[in-house]
Amino acid sequence: MARSPSTPETRSVRLLRVGEQLRHVLSETLTRQQVHDAVLTAASVAVTEVRMSPDLRIATVFVRPLLGAHETEILTALRSHTAFFQKTVAGRLKMKFAPKIRFQSDESFDTASRIDRLLADPRVVRDLGEREDG
Repeated sequence: MARSPSTPETRSVRLLRVGEQLRHVLSETLTRQQVHDAVLTAASVAVTEVRMSPDLRIATVFVRPLLGAHETEILTALRSHTAFFQKTVAGRLKMKFAPKIRFQSDESFDTASRIDRLLADPRVVRDLGEREDG
């Protein structure tokens, strides 16, 4: 599933700040292996981005396994422990409401690698070389 085409300029500073704080809390929780789950304990998971809804009620958390393996199992494990993550976030962040957390796979790295492969194609390199010369 592709991300919505929002840029940092279209989101408020408060949404970005709260999302970054939430990302730090979740990353720390996963790094310290505070979740008692065999799949999450065995894997290294990176929380790449957190996007907050405008009312700060929903947090979409983009995650990526560091080695890229067992992605569906890790997402399933994260989603099964959503209540634990929400409770942890509620205790650490001083907000009026604890946001509902939704975990999604981060596809931006796949997109970037696909673009790199396209740009490295000899036909594209040849076409770009002709433009620069002419």
